[in-house]
Amino acid sequence: MHNLHRFDKLATTINPPLTCKFFRSSTPFFHQQQINENPPQNDLQEHLKNLQNHLQQQHTEAAKQILNTLIQENSVSQLYTHFQDSPTKPHFSNLLFSVYLESKMVKQAEELYFMLRGDVKFVSLSSLNVLLESLISLRLYKNCLDVFNDVIKWGVRVDGFSYAKGIESAVKLGDLGKALKLMNSMRDCGVRVDNFVYNVVIGGSCKERRVFDARRLFDEMVERRVRRCTMTYNVLMDGYCKIGKVDEAFKLKKMMREDNVEPNIVTFNTLVGGLCRLGKMEEADCVVEEMKSYGFVPNGYTYSALFDGFLRCDDVDSSLALYEETVKRGVQLNEYASNGLLNGLCKKGRTDKAAEILKKMRENGLAPKEMLFNTVLNGYCKEGNIEKAFSTIDEMETSGVKPSCFTFNVMITKFCELGMMEKVNEWLRKMLEKSVSPNVQTYSILINKYGRMRDFVRCFEFLEEMVNNGLKPNVITYGSLINSLCKDHRLLEADVVLNDMISRGVKPNAKIYNMLIEGHCMKGNLADAFRCLEKMLESGEEATLVTYNILLNGLCKKGRIKEAEELLALIQLRGLTPNVITYNSLISGYSDAGDTEKCFELYKKMKTSGIKPTTVTIHPLIKVCRKGKNALVLIEKIVQEMSRMDLSPPPDRLVYNELIYCYALHGEVEKSLSTHVEMVEQGIPSDKKTYYSLIMAHLKAGNCQEAKNLVDQMKANNIVLNDETYNILIEGHCKLEDFSGAYVWYREMVDNGLLPVVNICNELVSGLREEGRLEEAQIICSEMSSKGIGECNTNEELTAAVKA
Repeated sequence: MHNLHRFDKLATTINPPLTCKFFRSSTPFFHQQQINENPPQNDLQEHLKNLQNHLQQQHTEAAKQILNTLIQENSVSQLYTHFQDSPTKPHFSNLLFSVYLESKMVKQAEELYFMLRGDVKFVSLSSLNVLLESLISLRLYKNCLDVFNDVIKWGVRVDGFSYAKGIESAVKLGDLGKALKLMNSMRDCGVRVDNFVYNVVIGGSCKERRVFDARRLFDEMVERRVRRCTMTYNVLMDGYCKIGKVDEAFKLKKMMREDNVEPNIVTFNTLVGGLCRLGKMEEADCVVEEMKSYGFVPNGYTYSALFDGFLRCDDVDSSLALYEETVKRGVQLNEYASNGLLNGLCKKGRTDKAAEILKKMRENGLAPKEMLFNTVLNGYCKEGNIEKAFSTIDEMETSGVKPSCFTFNVMITKFCELGMMEKVNEWLRKMLEKSVSPNVQTYSILINKYGRMRDFVRCFEFLEEMVNNGLKPNVITYGSLINSLCKDHRLLEADVVLNDMISRGVKPNAKIYNMLIEGHCMKGNLADAFRCLEKMLESGEEATLVTYNILLNGLCKKGRIKEAEELLALIQLRGLTPNVITYNSLISGYSDAGDTEKCFELYKKMKTSGIKPTTVTIHPLIKVCRKGKNALVLIEKIVQEMSRMDLSPPPDRLVYNELIYCYALHGEVEKSLSTHVEMVEQGIPSDKKTYYSLIMAHLKAGNCQEAKNLVDQMKANNIVLNDETYNILIEGHCKLEDFSGAYVWYREMVDNGLLPVVNICNELVSGLREEGRLEEAQIICSEMSSKGIGECNTNEELTAAVKA
């Protein structure tokens, strides 16, 4: 298990043979004409000469005026080349860098930076900081981090602002490990970590639901004498509320007072939101009143949270009453609050009511907004009311609101769900007609659908198309494709897609690695699964409990129980708490190994740990009891516990079948039959396994006619008898010394293309011979021999007897 190897190098680009045509206009692409030709060479040389003179004489403003003209008509490389060997290069480089940034030409500034590379000292730190800030403002977080890393590589001594931008970029990219490393680097370089950096990393940790880590940083601020501000408290409070620990959030509010930090409206809204998510509406109302006492007026977020809270409690009336109250009081709900109400109603299947309220809002002077129409549209699609969805779009356009890409995505998603691919294509064409360009979400929807259809050629066509259209696939795009490939056991292609994802700067998250690990486990390739885990850890992505549960289950299914136990110890060593899935996998593994004692030891440990067993826990426990010494005693104990536990979900067919089989195996016919009655009363239909067990029970009780009646039921329900059922019928009749009946079932079995096992054949042949039915016995032996199943032990004697 510990001998992990690295993955072989896989291709990192995807180049499918075909290109999707859906998003291409029938008209040719526009070709941009070169309207602004480069200025005549003489004019350019004159400008450069003047620029050189101004630089030499330190006339910075005059030089900037010339550069402002030149940057409009010349590329970065053209300008840089002219001054590459000039003694004024340092001044020129810094000035050109500044001019690009002042002109908001951030990409050109970034290009110039990477041209300078080792000469980065020519650029002032203040200019570099402006570049980092500009890249973040454009949400080019990877670019920002790349520039920051490069600056550090060339030995430039950066300041706290530079580090803050690098850390902010790492957090935005979901790389908390990198952010924490940069925080440590700051301290090592003697740069003070301020509350901005702490707030960013605490916020990122909370977003990843790593609230324990966020709290550790929060407490660390006091130790390092960094003042915690209102934002610091708000971010951590929000983290606690998002994971349902609202009590901890209120403790922080108390700490704010002790820390002389004033709450703001975000503080109160965070608490209101947390309480509403838990359905604690009375407490939420109290917080709203306290908010007002501080002079804050409830805003869109406040009302949206309250609407959502009432609807979570299935209290639609209170939500509507709150809306009516705002109307009476003349409170103008903003778009955010209005959408909160409409969205809540739609989620509860009250889209007609949401549409009615939207109409009233418009009548009361609320300007129609695209988001509100889209919410109602999405509600109708979720309800499957396509006609009203169409009407909503018509109403939207009549109101002067242009459908956006989101609008089309809602319709495309619905038709994908319905498998109506012609309609999908129709709405893709409508997008083009309305001059609406597909976005990353559009492509992700399509790739997900075609992946589920196992049409991977189309998936790769769409992936290529979106890249060609200048769109960058995101984690959802790649995740959908990788998930479908893994489910189709196309793991080599899934690995190629993963490498393509990484090469494009999209960081795979734990879910994506888990898909690949599970795919390898499902195929039994545990070595590849552990190699994937190694790759995951090397990338800086932490393995989750889900990751370890997948691997543990894979080991158990392969019978490698000791290694599974080692992995359990590792899970606990990593600070993770085993859950019901962990224990279920181990119990199932030991059940397959026939270790009854270990199964019940784990079962007891599981309950002691406060983990409630599920139906999946019970099935392997019953199964392992089949052949134990005290089988029936243990089974009865499990049945009694089941009745007390209120299992969720309730016992399924697997559990009932296992009980029926165990009772039948041990001759408890009445219990077997009564359990079947209970199963049917629960609305669970019988399957082959059920009938097999019931037939075995009746034959053990000598009820051949009842067994035949069950076979007739199977046939009436179109359940085809398998070899196991025929074998138990033949064997059961033989044990009752009804060899004629056994031979009838043998003949039917062979006529249906199935063959009994050799020992049952021998038992039937012996019985027929004893009854003097030598011809039937000879037929069986001949048939078995011709099928290569093995010769009957009386074959030669029978042949001689028949001839005589």
